[in-house]
Amino acid sequence: MKVIVDNKIPYIREAIEGLTQQVVYLPGSEITAEAVRDADALIIRTRTRCDRQLLDGSNVQFIATATIGYDHIDANYCREAGIAWSNAPGCNAASVAQYVQSCLLLLEREKGMTLKGRTLGIVGVGHVGKLVAKVAQRWGMRVLLNDPPRAAAEGSKAFSSLQQLTEESDILTFHVPLQRTGTYPTFHLADSHFFSSLKRKPVVINTSRGEVVETQAIKEAIRKGLVAEAILDVWENEPSIDLDLLHHIYIGTPHIAGYSADGKANATRQALDALCRHFQLEGHYTITPPLPTQPLIQAATLPDALLQIYNPHTDSQALKKHPEWFEQLRGNYPLRREEGAYRISLNDVTGKNAE
Repeated sequence: MKVIVDNKIPYIREAIEGLTQQVVYLPGSEITAEAVRDADALIIRTRTRCDRQLLDGSNVQFIATATIGYDHIDANYCREAGIAWSNAPGCNAASVAQYVQSCLLLLEREKGMTLKGRTLGIVGVGHVGKLVAKVAQRWGMRVLLNDPPRAAAEGSKAFSSLQQLTEESDILTFHVPLQRTGTYPTFHLADSHFFSSLKRKPVVINTSRGEVVETQAIKEAIRKGLVAEAILDVWENEPSIDLDLLHHIYIGTPHIAGYSADGKANATRQALDALCRHFQLEGHYTITPPLPTQPLIQAATLPDALLQIYNPHTDSQALKKHPEWFEQLRGNYPLRREEGAYRISLNDVTGKNAE
């Protein structure tokens, strides 16, 4: 069995080579029709478009994308061609929640936005949205949940309309898949009409897909003062992002919200598990991300400690300084661990430690 693997997928080499000896590692841009012609399986990321152009005439039977999103896989074509595929739902949900939490803490620290009692509107309440809701509750925020597909399936009692979110939210955060068609499209969900309906001049955060927020519409909303701040991790036309927008937002990062080592390990593990299920492979492997360089965090407050663990300004400053390095910043992302990898020691006003 021959497997082609995107060479930027972390922690996979030793694990997969215990399952099959025929592994070819390629940059996403070099996973071409010629390269995959005699492959049985692909393990990819979002930069590889899996459609007729790539797969027609190949031996590919199975595709695993080590990502939550799967809009880069032409599901209709794969079904017609008899090619099975899997994604990694929820793999980096905690990582994205960590990113959002750090952004909220920065808003409180640097923008004077007291979190307690503020209203956070969450658009999309899947794996990520659920964890973001827990983050908001941790800091005493009121939470509004908007998820039309879940409301239709489960009843609307626990959910709010998008109109209610636009009227009552102090912060709006998007966690939806990209759907261009269908009953619940999300393409340009935040368009000029959406921004003109905002009532409270909220902070807007997007860590879902760039196309969910229309570039020109949010630029105009910023210009008109319809939003207080914008925080974007995802962009239309990545990696050729709108530089004017980048330099007019509070935090702008190169699609790395889900890039904690913990999330990456989860995604790799899920991709390999799916490969084993499809081909009925037997093998044992462990995927453990490296320990943080400084696993003990000492700080005066919990927010201080959490921002020591991860501060989005580092990634934002790197992108704003070198936006042309968008792909390099993603591909060479430094080790980032989640809160559970650390021991936190808080120094109270008496100078005593409270762990």
